[in-house]
Amino acid sequence: MDDKTDSGFTPEQVPPRRIVALLSGEGNRLEALIEAQSHDELGGELVAVIADRTNTAGAEKAHAAGIDVAILPRDEYDTPTAYDGALIKTIERHAPDLVVLDGFWHIFSPIFTSRFNGRLLNCHPSLLPALIGRHTHQRALDEGLQEHGASVHFVIEGLNTGPLIIQAVAKVTSDDTAETLAEKVLAREELIYPIAIRWFLEGRLKLGAQGAELDGILLPPTGLRLSNEDAEEELNGE
Repeated sequence: MDDKTDSGFTPEQVPPRRIVALLSGEGNRLEALIEAQSHDELGGELVAVIADRTNTAGAEKAHAAGIDVAILPRDEYDTPTAYDGALIKTIERHAPDLVVLDGFWHIFSPIFTSRFNGRLLNCHPSLLPALIGRHTHQRALDEGLQEHGASVHFVIEGLNTGPLIIQAVAKVTSDDTAETLAEKVLAREELIYPIAIRWFLEGRLKLGAQGAELDGILLPPTGLRLSNEDAEEELNGE
């Protein structure tokens, strides 16, 4: 049987939306995106990974999945602005609809954020705006927080300051260590990152003048938030 409609016309094949990932290390979030893509749950195709150093586990995972990998070491550029210029050129060779970050620790220049405004996402291991920056799990323990978690947000100029899209809470228990919290939070990052990416690629999510919008409705300052119980239910498949 040919692929024609009843009217005799063959429907146009729409190419999948294109995603470029920027990473620095293990690529755990990238691995979750590759898994989602393999089950047609990502809404697009990872066409390239750009790593800022050689011999990263994340780059190896991308190679294994048949994804193009480019290495763009920071130390080969005199200034962050020069690095951003090279990064823009490398990204645009792949004509992405969306650029996603995986542990890519870099404060982008205004030139970079303007170029990819509204199509640049990050997943951060805390319930933003709490615990901006690094070492969030130990800091959550040091501050005696009862809730920790993960956040997906649009990237704008500044560090972890973009409008929030979705968060997932992880309960902090008395026996938690930085390592056990990291495991809880990573599971939540791997849960919510593919969801946000799919929303974007399906045209449901966008960065509006007032913040993140889903289905044309402005999201609250925290984005959509999954409670610890809801996140556990999703992760356990209940």
